[in-house]
Amino acid sequence: MNYIEEFIRYLKYERRYSVHTQKAYEQDLIQFNEYLLSQYESNVLDAKDVMIRSWMMYLIEASYSKRSLNRKISSLREFYKHALRNNVIEVDPTLKVVSFKSDKKIPAFLTASEMNFLLEKIDYPDTFEGKRDKSILQMFYNTGIRLSELISLKMDDIDFSQKYIKVFGKRSKERIIPLLDSHINELKQYINFKVNNIKTKGPYLYVTVSGNKLYPKLVYRLVNSYLSKITGMKQKSPHVLRHAFATHMLIDGADLNAVKEILGHASLTSTQIYTHNTAEQLKKVYQQAHPRGDK
Repeated sequence: MNYIEEFIRYLKYERRYSVHTQKAYEQDLIQFNEYLLSQYESNVLDAKDVMIRSWMMYLIEASYSKRSLNRKISSLREFYKHALRNNVIEVDPTLKVVSFKSDKKIPAFLTASEMNFLLEKIDYPDTFEGKRDKSILQMFYNTGIRLSELISLKMDDIDFSQKYIKVFGKRSKERIIPLLDSHINELKQYINFKVNNIKTKGPYLYVTVSGNKLYPKLVYRLVNSYLSKITGMKQKSPHVLRHAFATHMLIDGADLNAVKEILGHASLTSTQIYTHNTAEQLKKVYQQAHPRGDK
């Protein structure tokens, strides 16, 4: 158990993984260690590949999804890679463990007309919260940033003269995202209202009414609330706005690599899933426009 704690410290201070990822890895390793103790009277440092496969079968019977199983395998791989590198173990037990082939899910996204209605037609309260909420929705859709990135945005991260924002993504990797002129004007109005009406000494762009840094649940709730006004789609999270940004960019002809850089994806594979949405959109256009298409 002590080595698990040491591994989590390594993720935190050397790899700079997010708190969410640290907790996920720790829970996976503790869960696996408890399974080994109960089934084999063993522990994570003495595990064999057959024990890992046995744990996977146990989790499958407990109805874990392929995505969850692969996440747990990934946690083990990172753990044992670190242990091997530090001579804590002699053989990596995950070498013969194969990940599960996940079913690719096409991300849900809003149409351009729905996004236009959300940002242009809905009446937002003439209060700090109303102006902040609209600005948050604009930021998600105009830049494609993640929830954690939006919450961490600081006033100094905006360069109005160069028309971009500086974003710190996963593992503190910095990237630059351009801003539209219309978005810049809206941001200036929001910031001006915030400075004149909210008492805060903090550096953050988006804050609560009391001037404190936002927290994930608050942002999730407000996004869910506004999306409920325009769509019956089951998923109404901030990530849906990120999906909409990426899909609409590709539909309008944006370069895939450019979208990858803006989204902060480490691999082009992560960005390519949005091409499924553009393909579906093209099919609809084709069916509607072709003389022999379905009317």
